[in-house]
Amino acid sequence: MRILVLGGDGFCGWPTALHLSDLGHDVTIVDNLSRRAIDLELEVDSLTPIRPVSERIRVWREVSGREIGFVRLDLAAEYDRLVALLLEHRPDAIVHFAEQRAAPYSMRSQTAKRYTVDNNVRATHNLLAALAATGIDAALVHLGTMGVYGYGWSGSAPIPEGYLTVKLDTPDGELKREILHPANPGSVYHLTKTLDQLMFAFYASNDQLRITDLHQGIVWGTQTPQTERDERLINRFDYDGDYGTVLNRFLMQAAVGHPLTVHGTGGQTRAFIHIRDTVRCVQIALENPPEPGAKPAVFNQITETHRVADLAKLVSGLTGIEIAHLPNPRQEAVENDLVVRNDRFLALGLNPTTLSEGLLAEITEIAERYRHRVDPHKIIARSVWRPGMETSPDLVDALPEPKAAEALAAS
Repeated sequence: MRILVLGGDGFCGWPTALHLSDLGHDVTIVDNLSRRAIDLELEVDSLTPIRPVSERIRVWREVSGREIGFVRLDLAAEYDRLVALLLEHRPDAIVHFAEQRAAPYSMRSQTAKRYTVDNNVRATHNLLAALAATGIDAALVHLGTMGVYGYGWSGSAPIPEGYLTVKLDTPDGELKREILHPANPGSVYHLTKTLDQLMFAFYASNDQLRITDLHQGIVWGTQTPQTERDERLINRFDYDGDYGTVLNRFLMQAAVGHPLTVHGTGGQTRAFIHIRDTVRCVQIALENPPEPGAKPAVFNQITETHRVADLAKLVSGLTGIEIAHLPNPRQEAVENDLVVRNDRFLALGLNPTTLSEGLLAEITEIAERYRHRVDPHKIIARSVWRPGMETSPDLVDALPEPKAAEALAAS
């Protein structure tokens, strides 16, 4: 297939592009390199050293013998160029990662909130409008989030894959309707993903676009078999309070001797998936698109659920690093249950990668190898959900950062 990977330079996009290329597909990455620009804005780098995109592509050609194309394009701002790109490449499939992906960053400031909405919503709508205008019948796979469902309100009832059947009492009797699962976004980032859902439903019905929405859990891990082939292909490892995912952050903190930062009680239950399963799920979705005119297919892209406190205890038990409970910067329930259905991927052959000491050791080895790149002042989360506040002094002061700096200086 000819596949465009939008946002293909990012944490999920880069390993997905390599995975699809390795399968023999003709892959072109489309990216405006905004994630690299946000690194400059936040003054923090990936723990792993990320090479320029041209070098990444050249090295992939050297180790695999396969070409990956690259087009620098801003989906949210360059609609005409996007249309021209679609007409030139006429892709069979498109993978859409081209959205600002971090909930904490989306709540960092009024500027970040506005950027997240402007970038994410306009990028998605420009893509849908361009597909409708050109008449290109490409299967579209979008990376969404489990966060569209919210946390805590469904109790122990399993969250279905996208849709609910509801019963309506009418004067003529009971009617059944299938609706999108009610959204309950907990951040501006999650809000944009719920807006994506409505746009997908409209364009699937009105323009017969073939769309699959992947409601993904929190990604852990860093490497895939493709990114492991050469250090210059290595994937991102974000550890800062805005972009670092919880389990990766715990393992990095343990590697540098920093207490494991649990916000609140740690009673929040979250859905998780390893990066290796992320790329495999995208492949499965591309190979099984909906028919034209069908409602968007929704897959819950998760393999397991864990409480944050339990993950901290696991890492603490393996490493001997203490746990520090900090004030929770989010507006959320103290604890929540989370039961998620993921029947579709299992039925289509996904063999889930679950939490294991071997994979934890793999991530820990990466964290230890690059520990010299850690900026201890970026470890503590500072983005808050509280109205009228852009940084939280109590979060900053709750755990003195010199402790981490001393650990690094002594290494």
